[in-house]
Amino acid sequence: HEVSQGYKDIKDLTATVRFPLKNEANTYFLAWTTTPWTLPSNMALAVGPNIDYIKIKHDQEYLILAKDLVSIIEQEYEIVDEFKGETLKGTSYKPLYDFVSTNENAHKILLADFVTTTDGTGIVHMAPAYGEDDYKTCMEYNIPVEKKLNFFKYNDNC
Repeated sequence: HEVSQGYKDIKDLTATVRFPLKNEANTYFLAWTTTPWTLPSNMALAVGPNIDYIKIKHDQEYLILAKDLVSIIEQEYEIVDEFKGETLKGTSYKPLYDFVSTNENAHKILLADFVTTTDGTGIVHMAPAYGEDDYKTCMEYNIPVEKKLNFFKYNDNC
């Protein structure tokens, strides 16, 4: 039905989001998503285990992203560290929103082979309720899929 209405090539919008590290002030993972409407359901970030990542100093902040994709930073920066994605596994970050209940496995860096340096930042936002790769990877790391958000009030009559 939709095709019969006329097929069009469109440009999809994406978003790059800063996720603050839990134990490092002014330090952020730059994560990329093609589904920004799923950010409230973020449960993890994924990196490629064999991808080269860098930490850069940009203004008064430190940003972490794939080395091959640093060209998205248009202003001056200084590379302060370089490492493989596998070294980031388990690193904790602060969630963007605090109304989703989860377990101790969430809001950490996961390793995933589907992460590439073709586009984005080399760090992928994971919302397991919204994507097959997200779901499979989060299940592998024992991160739950949220069925409800805490800001809704449920009772026995719903």
